Amino acid sequence: MQITVSAELKSIGVFVVYTEVYNATVIKSGVVELDKEIAKLEEKYRGRDPDTLKEDPIVRAYRDFFWRVGIDPTKVRPSGEALRRRLYRGNRFPRVNNVVDSGNIASADTLVPIGLYDLDKIKGSLTITMSKGGEIFYDLGKKDPEILDKGVPIMIDEEPKVLHIYPHRDSKLTAITENTKNILIMGAGVSGVPEELVKQATIMTAEYIVKFAKATWNGEVKEA
Repeated sequence: MQITVSAELKSIGVFVVYTEVYNATVIKSGVVELDKEIAKLEEKYRGRDPDTLKEDPIVRAYRDFFWRVGIDPTKVRPSGEALRRRLYRGNRFPRVNNVVDSGNIASADTLVPIGLYDLDKIKGSLTITMSKGGEIFYDLGKKDPEILDKGVPIMIDEEPKVLHIYPHRDSKLTAITENTKNILIMGAGVSGVPEELVKQATIMTAEYIVKFAKATWNGEVKEA
């Protein structure tokens, strides 16, 4: 898989780190080692003050990017921050399936947004670019499709269909389901976030999916 970031988005600090894993077994529950990993994460962060997150330089970098693209990060939290806040408050970690949970663990621990996509539902290469206006987006959490305005950072394949609104919303068209076998993992970077941290989060996710979903991974990591 090849991902290209447009010059316009590169100019405002967008970069990604990505890799692929294969032959995963996706199940909703029953992975004891995954349950233990989540329990460790909950214990690690439980009881801290959520208000301190706004001073974290990684949180600030993603919030600054949100403001730049017209999103109020006090109303729509960057995904890593949202997960970490849940843990600070002592709320239960959200569970979806062993693959999505793996990405969420890495995101909560590093504050880097992690995208997971069914490779077999992607056509050709991917491009992260600004929307032209009129594109249709099928949000993973919503029933009805959304018509996008111009100037929204999106990831599209060659069909083209919109797989992602960068760096916080994914499409149901390429969502991870129990039929998914092959997975694209993408760590979303913005200006002010160290590339090495995004790489670490991406690798962490791949290693968790190998461990908890019995996937295979050749260790190849790409950057764009």
